[in-house]
Amino acid sequence: MSMPPPLMPFSGDDDWADYEDAIYEVYLQTVAHAQLTFMGAPVKVRFMPTTKHKGYGFWHLISEAPDQDNRNEDDRVPDLRRCERVRWVAWCIQNAGKTGFSWWENDRKGQTHVVIWAEEHDYAVMLGKRNTPEGVRFYLLKTAYCLRSHNVRRFAKERDAYWASQKD
Repeated sequence: MSMPPPLMPFSGDDDWADYEDAIYEVYLQTVAHAQLTFMGAPVKVRFMPTTKHKGYGFWHLISEAPDQDNRNEDDRVPDLRRCERVRWVAWCIQNAGKTGFSWWENDRKGQTHVVIWAEEHDYAVMLGKRNTPEGVRFYLLKTAYCLRSHNVRRFAKERDAYWASQKD
C-alpha cells in the first residue's frame, strides 16, 4: 500500500481562517481542479451553494453535521481529523482497488454511491454515481471521513456482501 500524503494539522496557534484557506487551496488543486477519474469516468465536485466563498463539496469533506437529522449547511462543524486529511481524498480515489484499498457500491436514499476505503488508515471517500442510459456519466464527490470502530465492521460486511453478489 502506498503511504498517504502528509497531514495538514491545525496547530491551534494558527489563525483558523488562514488554515481554512490553506486546506481549501489544497482541495482545489488536488481534487476540484485535478481532473480525477474513477473507473474511467470523471470525478466532479459541487461548488454551489457556497459558504464563506468556498464550494459546497469542500465543506462536506472537512465538517460534519451536528446530528444525522440536521441538514442545515450553516450548522456543520469542522472536524480536525477531516481537515488535516484533505490531501487523502485524491490519494484514495487514485488508489481504489490497489492493495490496502477496497471499493464497492451501495444504495443510500435511492441513489447509488461508491465507497472507497483506505483500510489500514480507516479513511473513506464517498462518490455518487451519476448514470445515463448509456452508462456512467460521472461520479460526484459526496464526502470523506475517518471511520469509527462501528463503521469498520459495517464497511467490511457491506463490502463483502457487495462483492459476493457480483459473483452471481
